[in-house]
Amino acid sequence: MICTITIVRYPKYLGFFGILSMALFHLPFMFNKKKWFYKLLGCGKNGTFDIHPDWRQWAILFAIDNTIEIKNTNHQIANNKFLPAFIRFYIKLFRCEVKTIILKPISSHGTWDGKKCFGDLPNIENNFTGKIAVLTRATIRLNKLQSFWKNVPLVSSQMKDAQGLIMSVGIGEIPFIKQATLSIWENIATMKNFAYKMKEHQDVIQKTRKENWYSEEMFTRFEVIEIQPN
Repeated sequence: MICTITIVRYPKYLGFFGILSMALFHLPFMFNKKKWFYKLLGCGKNGTFDIHPDWRQWAILFAIDNTIEIKNTNHQIANNKFLPAFIRFYIKLFRCEVKTIILKPISSHGTWDGKKCFGDLPNIENNFTGKIAVLTRATIRLNKLQSFWKNVPLVSSQMKDAQGLIMSVGIGEIPFIKQATLSIWENIATMKNFAYKMKEHQDVIQKTRKENWYSEEMFTRFEVIEIQPN
């Protein structure tokens, strides 16, 4: 399986067309026979969980349940061939900035809308040494929203300066409630250093478990195949 995450940034004053796209883009995906799983997502402003939406930036997550020749990936990224034709036309029409990330899921636990959206993957440690991406997503219980948003900003502010972080983006289906962060790291060691050794992050993880913040969650690691543009 191959997963693509496309970050689309609309020009100034054209954010409305990003909002509109979240309704329009469902149609071509409904008729796309190659898809395994897709999500149309809004973005936060500061690269991770953020209570303030970025109305100019939107994301498309698309998992393809077939074998794609990795040697052709650069060509397909350059031409946005992973996306349906209408979506490619739409983002070109509004002269959007586009960043495309091609990922291969390697381990996961949890579900997204009750589905193992990247197939049956092991929940094990990974030994490869290349760039790694981590997708952390959760549905926050309504009665835990205040506690969640009170604790998240401190971790978010620490993350942007973390050693080995290449990029991160906050994405979500429903503002404030269904949230996710995609982060890309130089290697597993730098990711683990942030995840397991930073006190603030560990404190939040403990509160998450103790106070039962989430009604559903998922944690997935990916091999990073390509990021365009770099």
